Amino acid sequence: MTPTHRMAALLLASGLPGLAHADFIDDSKASVELRNFYFNRDFRQEGARDKAEEWAQGFLLRLESGYTEGTVGFGVDALGMLGFKLDSGDGTAGSGLLPADGSGGSQDEYSKLGLTGKVKVSNSTLKVGALHFRSPIVSANDSRLLPQTFQGALLNVQEIDNLIVQGGQINRIKANSSTDYTKMSANRIGGTSDDFVFGGADYKITPALTAGLHYGKLEDIYQQYYGTLSHLLQLGEGQSFKTDLRYASSREDGNFRDIDNRAFGAMFTYSLGGHAVGAGYQRMSGDDPFPYIASSDPFLVNFVQINDFANIDERSWQVRYDYNFAAMGIPGLTFMTRYISGDNVQVGASNGGKEWERNTDIGYVFQEGALKNLGVKWRNATVRSNFGNDLDENRLILSYSLALW
Repeated sequence: MTPTHRMAALLLASGLPGLAHADFIDDSKASVELRNFYFNRDFRQEGARDKAEEWAQGFLLRLESGYTEGTVGFGVDALGMLGFKLDSGDGTAGSGLLPADGSGGSQDEYSKLGLTGKVKVSNSTLKVGALHFRSPIVSANDSRLLPQTFQGALLNVQEIDNLIVQGGQINRIKANSSTDYTKMSANRIGGTSDDFVFGGADYKITPALTAGLHYGKLEDIYQQYYGTLSHLLQLGEGQSFKTDLRYASSREDGNFRDIDNRAFGAMFTYSLGGHAVGAGYQRMSGDDPFPYIASSDPFLVNFVQINDFANIDERSWQVRYDYNFAAMGIPGLTFMTRYISGDNVQVGASNGGKEWERNTDIGYVFQEGALKNLGVKWRNATVRSNFGNDLDENRLILSYSLALW
């Protein structure tokens, strides 16, 4: 670490008097990420608005300290975020890239800061403050200019071989394009709550087979049990077959309203060299859609670019194809396309609802030269439905990451 970097780490440690020991400083790291994001969503159904179209620039500075020496180690992380509007014409706001300005448009700029204290004992860590993590029961979204964060506490325990235990409590959520923490609500269910508790474990039964069981409760709204099972079968050099099974059972918590949902998902993927071909099935049962914290990411096999295919009684199928051009000697270039079709959706008194979505992603990350670590990704989606929106969407994302130390 250079003297300049050591000074920056010392500044990060200044909020913890007496704790800036060698490991705290020498194990610290920092990085900056730049995101240039163009978003265009055309609404195709009769009577809808024309489009949502915006272009914005984002900056993310991540600072992570090491831990102080001793049996109990202390540390601190910081995430600073800035977003700037580059273009947003009259009537085209609402892409999720920028905060609303109160008059139908978007703000010219916004910023937010996330601070996290952390404690480590043996192979276990406790983080308190701003959180951005993923799990089967709750996951933060990062599909716009700046990532979403939670406020709360996260415990990760890895004291037994092949077993990971995770749990915690969340009391607020800060959306991608928001500068304020707000209470949480349930997607399609409603209500508000300032307490989500969760816990679970994933156990690697064999090197190829992993099972998980997780529980979450959004106080006074819903509670949910989630079981997972994944297996990777090696079929020889460059070949494999992956099985991903998921089942969730959700019911009400408190007296907000009755909730009844059971969600099953299965995804099977065959890989050969740079190719991967997948097929998935998802089924919703019960009187309600699949509940999850609004604006976060649900752990569903058919949660894709726009839709989650988790409406009441919905059945959905997916076919997917991926190709990694590294197999052709072009590392950094990737391609993905998929098609999802859903039917049997309860709409009014019948189950005649149907929808489909098609996604295509093409991405390239420069591997060397002056543009090394510059990523370019084009994401395209088409959605058609007889009960919801008809959409054509394009996202163009340029990203650049640089480790400062």
